[in-house]
Amino acid sequence: MKNIIREKRTEMNITQEELSKKLNVSRQTVISLEKGKYNPSLVLAHKLAQVFHCQIEDLFIFEGDENIDQ
Repeated sequence: MKNIIREKRTEMNITQEELSKKLNVSRQTVISLEKGKYNPSLVLAHKLAQVFHCQIEDLFIFEGDENIDQ
């Protein structure tokens, strides 16, 4: 799953360390999130949306098999 966490973070002009403190996670977790190597829990996704003042859906891009077939 792709995301725009890095873009949002740089728009807000905050470092990975600052974001990690706001989320109460390690800087390594923020790095993994930004690289798309870690999918956050629903709670962490909600915290990210709160920090960035947006909806969870605005942060994450579902592709391929992740989408629900209708």
